[in-house]
Amino acid sequence: MDPPRNERIGLYRPRLPQRIPRSVPDAEFNEIFARLPSHRDRALVAFYVSTGARASELLSAWQGGVDPGRQLISVVRKGTGEIQELPASTDAFVWLRLYQLELEDAIPKGRRLPLWWTLRNPSRPLTYHAAHRMFERANNKAGTAATLHALRHTAAYRMAEDPSLPLTGVQFVLGHAQLTTTQIYLTPRKEEVVRRLLAHHAEQTRQAVARTTPAAAPGYSVESLDVLFGTAR
Repeated sequence: MDPPRNERIGLYRPRLPQRIPRSVPDAEFNEIFARLPSHRDRALVAFYVSTGARASELLSAWQGGVDPGRQLISVVRKGTGEIQELPASTDAFVWLRLYQLELEDAIPKGRRLPLWWTLRNPSRPLTYHAAHRMFERANNKAGTAATLHALRHTAAYRMAEDPSLPLTGVQFVLGHAQLTTTQIYLTPRKEEVVRRLLAHHAEQTRQAVARTTPAAAPGYSVESLDVLFGTAR
């Protein structure tokens, strides 16, 4: 008789459903952004939501790694330690310039020096904990519960939902080793499904009303009848 096999590796364990990444709905994001207190914080959040960089990756950016003319910012990739240029939105670079002008005399200058600094003197390089607390305070003011990492998911969803962007390009920007990881963002977001279904129901109602509304007699203007009798004639 064969000895019992060691099944501790979970050969017969059922696969758990993959958790859908949480993104930040547009209305919620706008509420948070409106409560950010400084140009530095607005620049940070704008870069997070447009590049899809991880929180620690964006904080690794240095002053010489910013190229506004090409709309690129260089970061150090988590895990590999490689330097990668990431495209960012125009708004992100506008907020960045405002932040640099606002603290021009307080921030140490140097191409190899960090891009992000604390707002209090003496200035120190911004840490992940400080950036997390900044975003947490804005959430508390807005009455929301988003996280910095949720901004990465938000950027990923926005890119994946754009038909002009190939999924392999989204994979490259996000720094995913496997395309299957990027494919998670093809799963529709709940708020997007709700929006489309409500639009569907509204269209069904409109078509039903159009089918039951009698046509105007020849020689009568539909617009004139609406003015005289209303749409429920």
